[in-house]
Amino acid sequence: MRRPRTMRPNIVSEAGVSTRVNQWWESIPFLTSAVVVVCGAIYLVCLLVGYDSFAEICFLPSAVVSRFQVYRIYTAILFHGSLLHVLFNMMALVPLGSELERIMGSVRLLYVTILLATSNAIFHVLIALLVTYNPFVKFDYLMNECAIGFSGVLFSMIVIETSLSGVQSRSVFGLFNVPAKWYAFFLLVVFQLLMQNVSLLGHLCGILSGFAYTYGLFNFLIPGTSFYSSIEASSLLSSCVRRPKFIVCTGGNPSGYIPTHTSQNSTTSGLLSGNIWRNLSSLMPQREVSAQSAEDSRFPGAGRTLGSSQGQMASGIQSNSNLQARLLEDSSPNQPSEGRHAVDNAATAAAGVPHHQAAVVSEEEIKKLVAMGFDRTQVEVALAAADGDLNVAVEILMSQQG
Repeated sequence: MRRPRTMRPNIVSEAGVSTRVNQWWESIPFLTSAVVVVCGAIYLVCLLVGYDSFAEICFLPSAVVSRFQVYRIYTAILFHGSLLHVLFNMMALVPLGSELERIMGSVRLLYVTILLATSNAIFHVLIALLVTYNPFVKFDYLMNECAIGFSGVLFSMIVIETSLSGVQSRSVFGLFNVPAKWYAFFLLVVFQLLMQNVSLLGHLCGILSGFAYTYGLFNFLIPGTSFYSSIEASSLLSSCVRRPKFIVCTGGNPSGYIPTHTSQNSTTSGLLSGNIWRNLSSLMPQREVSAQSAEDSRFPGAGRTLGSSQGQMASGIQSNSNLQARLLEDSSPNQPSEGRHAVDNAATAAAGVPHHQAAVVSEEEIKKLVAMGFDRTQVEVALAAADGDLNVAVEILMSQQG
């Protein structure tokens, strides 16, 4: 007798670990992944050759001032003292740097990173000199404190990302919420209490540099978009620009989108429980929006309850999208003030928002976008067209520059 032929079950297998890791790595933009590779490679080389003379490359205020060893400003951020040190910093950099790189572009973020590292060092030296040589109470140890690691720049990025997100509060390790403007300071205190050999002054200077950037104090040092475009067009970077992970500063790369929001109702695990990836990502800031806006990621911005008349207004907003695009294209820095107000009023009317409301919202956000190198006139029009939503305004500005 012939045995009946058994049918193979329809098995759907999940992707392997290597496939998931590869997909995760490919989702990280070019500059962020490059920093991770460089810092990781430097640590491995130091580990293999037994190099531990960090006093030669760390940021040492006394050496910078007396012997003018400026190179320490940049070597200090690339070296790390232990495996946990480099692992923690790089895992914190991946979500934070990826988000900023998608907004700014790879070359622009590289310039901003160098600017933040330099300003951190300047603040560090000035405060160390002030504390050491003040006529009241002197603390000589700050001039001889040897600091290494990328965490100072990370604190600057935390302040910048928090400012761009526009949220009012942040979750600290999923335990409690704090006002967004004090979020970085709470992290500073927590790290000082939980960890040893953490540079208080190095992290504090990173926070100060972040606030200086967001308040526009570095505007005179930030070039225009043409500067970054000329660098991207150079033959030296041609091989890098062609990579799919590279994000041009003009927003021409399809992957240069504004990152999706994270619902505030999502649970965040603590330090000692849950998945390790979630634990590491929970240490970094998460955007908080209402559950309604998180339901459809295609329409970013603040959600609102619409009545019957407002529903008709929403359809009018969609029909006037072409008008808003033309308004943005027609705006220029040389446009007279009266014409600029006319465009602003037209864009505000097209968005269905009274002019006085749009002006109040945009005035609080204009300086943040101008600090990123955008023209003030286009910023005002973009904010009006975006109904005051900062993330949508950035997306509009980046698309118009492309």
